[in-house]
Parts: sequence; structure tokens; C-alpha cells
Amino acid sequence: MNAPRRRADAAENRARILQAAREVVANAEEVRLNEIAKRAGVGQGTLYRHFPTREALLAEVYRKDVDDLVAAAPGLLAEHAPLPALARWLDRVAEYAKVKRGVFAAVEAGLWQDLSAHSLGPIGETLSTFLDAGKAEGTIRPDIDACDVILLLGYLTRLEPAEWDARAHRLLHVILDGLRHHA
Repeated sequence: MNAPRRRADAAENRARILQAAREVVANAEEVRLNEIAKRAGVGQGTLYRHFPTREALLAEVYRKDVDDLVAAAPGLLAEHAPLPALARWLDRVAEYAKVKRGVFAAVEAGLWQDLSAHSLGPIGETLSTFLDAGKAEGTIRPDIDACDVILLLGYLTRLEPAEWDARAHRLLHVILDGLRHHA
């Protein structure tokens, strides 16, 4: 069954709320709903009509990031060779991991497990798409699988906010170098 169609202004409000929440989660030490509403240019009532709880809002931010990551893969592979496409996608993964860490820090353990389960399948499948394309092209090692890369990406959750900008993308390039097939 399809979700009911939202009025255009309601859909715009929802999108602004999600974007503001993503910015707050990625950059603030504490997630405050009044700050999100203010950044989105909506009142508290509008925020709560769309997201009745803080957890509902954070879960949607997280799910949207996962969906956006997965949706970006085909376009990147269409525009770039597999390894450069994967590099561009991993840059997006770094931003996703920053949001993921903020969401997971702000939600209860039960919701954390549910969100984690939502991401592992789609992200693993998307990684496999990049890896398979690179293997077929001969630029990615044949002995690598998506689980290997996901385990390596786990380091992103251990970076402190103060070291994020200096390390996240550089370490992603170390992973990319390790994925390269050397003749």
C-alpha cells in the first residue's frame, strides 16, 4: 500500500527538517529538537507532526542517508571507472559514518540494532556492485568481498570529532589502495 501523498508544503517542511537534523547530528555534540526546528524554519508543532519522537526523526535521518548512499552507486559507476567510482562513493560513506555515529550516540540500544540491520544489507550489496565491477575490470583484488570493506570502514566510528577532517578521507584512501589489484 502506498503512503498517502503529502501536500507540497508539508513535503518541503519534512525535507527541510531532515536536512537540518542531519546537519545537527553530524556537527553538534547534542541533538536538540528545538535547534533542528529553528534551522529548518519550522515550529515545534510542525516538527512533531512529521516526527512524533526524537528517535523517529533520527531513524529517518539515518535511513535516508543509507538510501541516498545506495542510490548514488549506479550513477557513479555510469560516470567513472570502478575504482574511481568506489573512491567517490567512499567519500560519501565518510559523511554517512559521521551522521551514523551521531545518530547511534543519540538513540536507545534497541533502535540502534534496528538501524544497523537496515544499513548492512543495502550497503553490503552496493559495495559488492562496486567490487564486482572493479574485479571484472581487473582493478580490484579478486580476494576482497563487501564484508572485508565493511569491517575496515568500522574505524570511522572510532574517530573523535576533532580528528575527523584530518583522518577520515585519508584513511579511506588507504583502504582504496589496499583494494587495488597489483599485477
